[in-house]
Amino acid sequence: MIRTDVVIIGAGPCGLFQVFELGLLGLKAHVIDTLPQPGGQCTELYPDKPIYDIPALPVCGARELIERLLQQIKPFAPSFHLGQQVVELRKLEDAGFYLRTSKNTEFHARAIVVAAGVGAFQPVELQVPGVERHVDKDVFYKVRDPEIHRGKHIVVLGGGDSALDWALNLHDKAASVVLIHRSEKFKAAPASVARMRELCDKLEMQFLVGTVTELREGADGRLREIQVTGADGVARRLELDHLLVFFGLHPRLGPIAEWGLNLHKNQIEVDTEKFETSVPGIYAVGDINWYPGKKKLILSGFHEAALAAFAIKARLNPGEKVHLQYTTTSPIMHKRLGVDDPFAEEKQAA
Repeated sequence: MIRTDVVIIGAGPCGLFQVFELGLLGLKAHVIDTLPQPGGQCTELYPDKPIYDIPALPVCGARELIERLLQQIKPFAPSFHLGQQVVELRKLEDAGFYLRTSKNTEFHARAIVVAAGVGAFQPVELQVPGVERHVDKDVFYKVRDPEIHRGKHIVVLGGGDSALDWALNLHDKAASVVLIHRSEKFKAAPASVARMRELCDKLEMQFLVGTVTELREGADGRLREIQVTGADGVARRLELDHLLVFFGLHPRLGPIAEWGLNLHKNQIEVDTEKFETSVPGIYAVGDINWYPGKKKLILSGFHEAALAAFAIKARLNPGEKVHLQYTTTSPIMHKRLGVDDPFAEEKQAA
């Protein structure tokens, strides 16, 4: 049984920053995530996608953001339990919580923070016979390493941001890129659509309206050709090496839906003072939560994590005033962060 102050469910940006905010207040955290590495959607879905709205960082790649957050929380030595899901959660008589994961790791936690993003998410799969034989070989639902597509003939399916982003990202790495979407209407950012059309006009990539209706294999069993049926009903053959499918995600709360928390559709209802759920001692931050005016932004999740940390500190230390201390000037904060007092020389001179 692992005993800890707080268990954080989710190792995305908000879950990682929650470690930092708790650490500043002297609270120890363990982090659980279903993915095999920290980062959540940032590393799983768009590791090289630029992010422009992180304060003080004009532009930051998604993977870079996770690396920076991991560096930031090093002084607090969080323990990660990856590749496992919380399958059991129950409240204990001592006001703490018992948790068990799919790998039978057991925890006794004094508080819980759910930072699970959209929950356990699964990609919407291509519904064509035989596709399952090719997944992660020549059919991909995510791009883990762009270099494996270098020099290949690529077909990208989808009309959202992920499809457009990867088509644009790979067009100068791949031998060729063809984007296929069922219509001329896109859900992607207008600037990305405009850039795609510009590249098509320059013959640097292609766009086709249609749907994939058949996969054809070579003698070696690898995917060599797809059949695309256009809006005109005509079926055309298209040779390729790799097929990238971006039809979106199915967000699923999984076991979280059975924990007795008040839900708003697929999100957990919280207050805006503590970001506590309907179950005292369980908090939720980031995309998983809901309150009036909620905006699904990473920077909003960071704010939520800070307030949740103060609420948890107060809960775990009843009757004690939780003082706000600044990392700039507080010796306690400097000690917890493992940094030297930046004003030491001035104090000595005085």
